[in-house]
Amino acid sequence: QVQVVESGGGLVQAGGSLRLSCEASGRTFRRYAMGWFRQAPGKEREFVAGINWSGGSTDYADSVKGRFTISRDNAKNMVYLLMNTLKPEDTAVYYCAADPKPYGGARLNDDNYWGQGTQVTVSS
Repeated sequence: QVQVVESGGGLVQAGGSLRLSCEASGRTFRRYAMGWFRQAPGKEREFVAGINWSGGSTDYADSVKGRFTISRDNAKNMVYLLMNTLKPEDTAVYYCAADPKPYGGARLNDDNYWGQGTQVTVSS
């Protein structure tokens, strides 16, 4: 059974940085695309960033391009989201997503294995 566990959220001032981490277990990690989504209060969950199975391709929401960087370490079964120049509008619960299909691209859809979420709060 696939398990996805995030860590690294917290409270940060606007302009600051945070790094989220996610470990996925229960299958051969390197065969699957991974991604990050977020859900702000009163809003639908949205795609933030994704990385394909090999790590050779990434995709980002327009709102985070140039500020966020997704990466993966296949030897450690880990995916990371480095968030720089954070803004109050980045405040949300961030979810790690694991593509259920092997050898997928960087743009994940909503059909994934999900972590429990980690809160990121950016104060102004």
